[in-house]
Amino acid sequence: MKEPDDQDTDGEKSVTSKSDGKKSLRSSKSESRSPVQEDDTFLEDATDETFTEGEESYLEEDSDEERLEGSLSSFQYDDLQSTRVSQQTPAPAVEEAEEEVKKKISESFFYDYMELASMPFVTLDSDIPLDLLTLVHSFGYDCRKRANLQLLDNSIAIYIAGNQLIFLNLKTKEQIYLRSSSGEGIGVIGVHPHKTYFTVAEKGSFPDIIIYEYPSLRPYRILRDGTEKGYAYVNFNYSGTLLASVGSNPDYTLTIWNWKEEQPILRTKAFSQEVFKVTFNPDNEEQLTTSGSGHIKFWEMAFTFTGLKLQGSLGRFGKTTTTDIEGYMELPDGKVLSGSEWGNMLLWEGGLIKVELCRGTSKSCHNGPINQIMLDEGEVITVGSDGCVRIWDFETIDTADIIDETGLLEIEPINELQVDKNVNLFSMTKMSETGNNFWLAQDANGAIWKLDLSFSNITQDPECLFSFHSGAVEAVAVSPLTYLMATTALDCSVRIYDFASKTLLTQMKFKQGGTALVWVPRMVNFTGAEIIVGFEDGVVRILELYDPKGLTIFVGRKKISDADIRLKQVFKPHTARVTALAYERDGEILATGSKDQTVFFFEVERDYKPIGYINTPGPVCQLMWSPMSHLESTLLIICENGYILEAPLPTINLEEDDHDVVSYEIKDMCLKCFHFSSVKSKILRSIEIEKRERQRKLKEKIREERRNKLAAEMGEDGEKEFQEEEEEEEEEEEEEPLPEIFIPSTPSPILCGFYSEPGKFWVSLFGIETEPIPEDIEDPKAYSIENARRKREHDKLMKEVEEIKAQKREQIKALRTEFCKLLEMNEELPTHMQFKRTDFDVDSKIRAEMHRRTAFKIQQVEKELAWEKEKHELGLKKLKNRFRDPLESDTIVVHAILSDHKISSYRLVQPSKYSKFKRTSQSERKPSKLDRFEKEGTGRKDSQRDAGGSIAIQEESIIEKGKKFRPKTLSEIMVENQIEKTRKLILKAERAQLKIQQRKKEWEELYKSKPGDDYEDPKDLQAIKEAQVYMGDFNLKTAPDYKIPEHMRINAAKKEEELGHLDSLVHGNKRYMNKCILSLRDLKVAVVEEIQCLVQELKNIQSTLHVSKHIPIPQIPQIHPEEVPEKRFQYDEETLLNFKQQHMKSDDEKSPGVEQTGSGGPGGGFLKLSSGKDGDLTTRDSMSRSSKASTLSLDIPKYMEFEKAEPTDVELEIMKRDEIKHVYMQQYLVNRVKELIVTFDAELRLLRHQKLKLDTQMKLSDLHHVTLFQEILLLKNFEKQENILQERVNSLDKEEQYMQWKINETLKEMEEKKNEITKLQEQEKALYAGFQTAIGENNKFANFLMKVLKKKIKRVKKKEVEGDADEDEESEESSEEESSLESDEDESESEDEVFDDSICPTNCDVALFELTLQLREKRLDIEEALVEEKKVVDNLKKEYDTLSKKVKIVATNLNAAEEALEAYQREKQQRLNELLVVIPLKLHQIEYVVFGEIPSDLSGTLVFSNHALRRLQERIRELQEENSKQQKLNKEWRERRKQLIREKREMTKTIHKMEETVRQLMISKFGRVVNLEALQTLSVNTTLEELKIRKLRKELANAKEMKMWEEKIAQMRWELMMKTKEHTRKLYQMNDLCIEKKKLDSRLNTLQNQQGNAFQSLREADVVAREEVTELIQLQAERISALKEEIALLRRKGGLILPPIRSPQEKEMQPADL
Repeated sequence: MKEPDDQDTDGEKSVTSKSDGKKSLRSSKSESRSPVQEDDTFLEDATDETFTEGEESYLEEDSDEERLEGSLSSFQYDDLQSTRVSQQTPAPAVEEAEEEVKKKISESFFYDYMELASMPFVTLDSDIPLDLLTLVHSFGYDCRKRANLQLLDNSIAIYIAGNQLIFLNLKTKEQIYLRSSSGEGIGVIGVHPHKTYFTVAEKGSFPDIIIYEYPSLRPYRILRDGTEKGYAYVNFNYSGTLLASVGSNPDYTLTIWNWKEEQPILRTKAFSQEVFKVTFNPDNEEQLTTSGSGHIKFWEMAFTFTGLKLQGSLGRFGKTTTTDIEGYMELPDGKVLSGSEWGNMLLWEGGLIKVELCRGTSKSCHNGPINQIMLDEGEVITVGSDGCVRIWDFETIDTADIIDETGLLEIEPINELQVDKNVNLFSMTKMSETGNNFWLAQDANGAIWKLDLSFSNITQDPECLFSFHSGAVEAVAVSPLTYLMATTALDCSVRIYDFASKTLLTQMKFKQGGTALVWVPRMVNFTGAEIIVGFEDGVVRILELYDPKGLTIFVGRKKISDADIRLKQVFKPHTARVTALAYERDGEILATGSKDQTVFFFEVERDYKPIGYINTPGPVCQLMWSPMSHLESTLLIICENGYILEAPLPTINLEEDDHDVVSYEIKDMCLKCFHFSSVKSKILRSIEIEKRERQRKLKEKIREERRNKLAAEMGEDGEKEFQEEEEEEEEEEEEEPLPEIFIPSTPSPILCGFYSEPGKFWVSLFGIETEPIPEDIEDPKAYSIENARRKREHDKLMKEVEEIKAQKREQIKALRTEFCKLLEMNEELPTHMQFKRTDFDVDSKIRAEMHRRTAFKIQQVEKELAWEKEKHELGLKKLKNRFRDPLESDTIVVHAILSDHKISSYRLVQPSKYSKFKRTSQSERKPSKLDRFEKEGTGRKDSQRDAGGSIAIQEESIIEKGKKFRPKTLSEIMVENQIEKTRKLILKAERAQLKIQQRKKEWEELYKSKPGDDYEDPKDLQAIKEAQVYMGDFNLKTAPDYKIPEHMRINAAKKEEELGHLDSLVHGNKRYMNKCILSLRDLKVAVVEEIQCLVQELKNIQSTLHVSKHIPIPQIPQIHPEEVPEKRFQYDEETLLNFKQQHMKSDDEKSPGVEQTGSGGPGGGFLKLSSGKDGDLTTRDSMSRSSKASTLSLDIPKYMEFEKAEPTDVELEIMKRDEIKHVYMQQYLVNRVKELIVTFDAELRLLRHQKLKLDTQMKLSDLHHVTLFQEILLLKNFEKQENILQERVNSLDKEEQYMQWKINETLKEMEEKKNEITKLQEQEKALYAGFQTAIGENNKFANFLMKVLKKKIKRVKKKEVEGDADEDEESEESSEEESSLESDEDESESEDEVFDDSICPTNCDVALFELTLQLREKRLDIEEALVEEKKVVDNLKKEYDTLSKKVKIVATNLNAAEEALEAYQREKQQRLNELLVVIPLKLHQIEYVVFGEIPSDLSGTLVFSNHALRRLQERIRELQEENSKQQKLNKEWRERRKQLIREKREMTKTIHKMEETVRQLMISKFGRVVNLEALQTLSVNTTLEELKIRKLRKELANAKEMKMWEEKIAQMRWELMMKTKEHTRKLYQMNDLCIEKKKLDSRLNTLQNQQGNAFQSLREADVVAREEVTELIQLQAERISALKEEIALLRRKGGLILPPIRSPQEKEMQPADL
């Protein structure tokens, strides 16, 4: 490995290494810096000479700064703020380092930081120490650099500021610094996923990427040659093994590094434009994504036949506008979600845009570009330049798809956070704090924010941790008194720092950026608490630091909370940015310089009163007053274009007032001007002159010597010869011209300057002026010398041809003029003598050909302009769709005719979404499934019952129809008689029982209708409930214990519906008013047309009257263009031609003023022409009609005139009458015109009054609209949580309803079971009653039979399992009769002995005994059924108890949920109460006064409408009347109650008397009190009668069945006999067949014995044939192999040829020959 050492910082010459003439990277960097330092020149005005001090030292440095190699060390750099210089020995030779390149780098290898860090540069002969300046603290932050905020752990953040990488401790706010290695800045930084390494990508010439280890901060790896100038972005993959980097301008190289081995894996050009970002896909590290200016590109590492390659696929935008992409995110399934410049999100799939995501109503996701997109905990986070952080649902985005042709899909964010105003979020990084969701955000406007994205009730507000200037600092000034520093920048802020405590004291924002700043000297403000700042709009502000607690003077350092800035004075001396501010050395005058080439002077003592200004030859860059060492106070003005002025102290006129000053320009100031320009060409010219002078003197000396020599040798002849030679030399010599003096048009800019001593100043220039460089020929298609000459000849020839064409055109023009004159002469001739237009045609084919060519050219032009036509049509269509189509009606302004009144319609757009869309509220409670089941279930059951009944009825009707046509037998008649007899008896008993039940039911209804002691009328209860709701002392909505009624609860859906209703009302009112105004406009058009007709008729009448009787003709009203705005879009060919001419004129004009007027000219002219033309069209028809009528009426008499004669008396009378009539008509028409005008103006004023009222209502509706919209926004924020609470309430309510339904069902089932038990008990009673009736009275076997009946016996159950042993006990609910029977049974069993119930006693009726046994079986069945029913009832009771407990739990939860919902509703109502509602009131509407005056605080007032106030007052009167009425009713009802009590007592006495009468009658008739109901029930034994009928039916059925079976037996006997006969016949046939079979078997055996030999010989022949075929196959295989070997030999050179192969036939013949 090799590592280039830094340059020698001790001033000594370092050891140079020359290996193969190669220079190290660091030496090339140092050499690239040296020319910049060489360009700095210092000029002294006293000598007017150019000095280039330091050139020799720089040249020596160039020779010394060659490639140096430094040794690698594992030195750990502990103190990064130290500036110690490494004194290590040089590294080994380059050859040895190159041999180790391919070796694997050790894991423990580290570079030396001191060898990498850039150090200060000091010249060799300088004694300046290297640690002269030491970095103590940085107040800077490059907030506009991408990803310039990274976290190494929870407390350490890193960011770039200039050449430093700053480590900021967020808790202690301490800073640690890492210097750039290149010295030219840091491009970008990145952090390893494990937070153990971080990268620093440099800027410069072929910069490095240095990877540092954390927390030791030692250089771990260096990646070289990744780009040319700088890096734009770096990113590690998810595992941290690879590093991707992308370069900036000009190469944009994308490189994938194996960074631990310092080796590039893949490298390619990312794109041809700027690339912003590159990242690995976290789910697939073989995929990458890059984005940048106008593109996004998807990369994949793929193995090809040439190896591993990077294959890129450029994203195609399709119909979407191409955009720069700052932020994007890779989804797990390979899709990519990116942002856009307009704020929407683009979902990419397969290199195409799948869908564009926006918010509702097509609102963009962010108001500006989306700078970052992240996926965190299943949610998508977007960071926008609008200062918003929005959270989106990942599933919604992942499954998004196009739903219409627009390609847009509307989604809404889950949560959003607006950080602050004027915040431009650039990037965010998450802080890994457990239990918190904190993020650090980079603000491009100069701040670092801490954001809490938990979105809970305890979410913290955004906190600005640090604040900086966003951009370069334009000016810095230090306090002359204390440790304070003031700065300003173009971010419109002025900041005050305390650099001793390293804190920002305060700042102040303005609307323009600051460009110059000076701390006011103490001689002007002794406290040192003022600064003066110049801004880019030419304004100068004086700011004062003060103590907000009350101190007016700020002295020394204060705490942050104790300092603030306030504006003390402001003035604007300049029209461009202020570049320099300077106080005179005595503090009396302030000078300000600007880019507008002026310097303004102010008198400080008189509150900066303006003195005047002077003009400068260039923009001012610096002002400096002469120091105290100078005798006079002068101002040095340094301009950017090489001019320097020296101005004296301006004179102050104390007597002149500002109001008398015409101009502040100082014209009589004596200025000294110095212009610095290049003297190089002048010096070269003087050197050339001196050189030629020396050569001339040398030649004269040689000539003089030769002349003397010739004169000495030849005398006079030598003199003549010398003169001849001299003449020849003069003829031959031609003196060359001197080099011209060249002065560059753009001189070197002046950087700075300062006074050195009286009469002298120093100036620093940038760069050395050089001669102009000749323009290079870069175009490969440039003309050669010969081609250029030919081109000139061709141009000359074309010029001559154009002159000939011009002459021909002039001739044609003259002929056309002459032809036009002939046409005019032809038109002046009489009609019969005129030539036709076709007579002038020499040849008709010529005109036809001209027309054909013209049509062809028009067609060609149309084809050429088709694309442009379509383009402009589409543009016009888009403009219409965007601006005109949404308009329902445009603004129409109708003007009055006589007055200045006017009325304008509303510019009405289509109704909003709220008036069209109605969203269903989730809070509305939907019917539960249980309710639907109950509703549907009963219907289904009823329908099933109806269907079953109908089926049964159909079957019965079919059976009855079948029975009608059969004759009845005797047995059937007997059965029917018995049934009819029994039916009558049963019917009689049923009637009696029904009568008894009906009587019971009536009594029950009567008792039910009896009101209880605590009975209250439902109407009274409803009235009391309404009174409780609507009457009483209610809490206001602002009260903390206010409970919102159910019907008054509001949500976003209801508010949207209310807003929609408001919009529809507003829209309807505006539309109605627009219709009225439109009809008024139409009325004006009609009035104008009628006035035109009347005026024309008036003119016709006045033409017949004398001038003295004329009345002034009324002026015709004009239709203004704004009254018919729809005609602005109508145009014709003339309008287009005028527009084209004006457009061409505006293009030809070049002056700025003309351009400004011309820019609006074509559009305004176009509209004006079209409107004017259309205005004429509106009245053209009426004018033409009126003019035609008048001309006809006036012209007809003219044709009938004859020679003039004196009128007769009759004619005079007629003329007089006509004159009177015309005078009357003239006056009538004038009055009619006035009447029309006055009527129209009255209509307009009336409608205008109505519109003013409507405008007031519309303003109120706008205010209400704003309030509703604010409420909607607030309700939408509450909607999600409210829906959750409402859904919980609904679910609990449904659960409670379901439980209640189950309880009701259980109760119903229990009631049914109890009814069945009652029925069984009644059956048991009826059984015992029937038994008593059957045995009769005085039966001696009654006790025995009763014991037999009541005896308990064990019976075999029909079911397999009777039940478990440990079943629940029987139900306690049993009737008194059952308990008595059981007790009697137990007693009988205990008292009597055991008896035998299987044998009937002697003399006992057997039938009666059998009946007793049957009744016992029936009793046992009833008892078993009773036991089963009681068990079911017990189970239902248990289920009922369980459900009751669950219902209580659910009810408790429901109450808690409803209370939570109520609390949330209360909170929502409180937030709604906080919204400000604007209600305009007049003074007479305010009735809340204190001591006759309106109080300043109206917070305790309420606002009522007049209607509500009147209603409350009327309600007071209504309540008073109602109170008196109720008192009267109460008195009446008390009297009524007393009367009813008396009637009740009398009725009770009557009932007792009737009961006594009934009892006596029963005793007299029955001898005792009997139960009449039981007596009527026992009148007939239904069971016995049914058994008799069943017995009779059974006997008849058995007789029928016996008869049927006898017939079947006879039939089967007959069939048996027939089958026996048939089987006998078949046995005979079988015997015959067996005999025949035996004969055939014997014949077959004989035939087989005869043919056995023949079959044996055939088998032997088959064996022989098979062997021959096998042999033949083997021979063919051998021959094939031999042929293959022969073919192989023949293919070789010199191969041997085998003998021919014999055929199989020859082989077969060979044994025969032998």
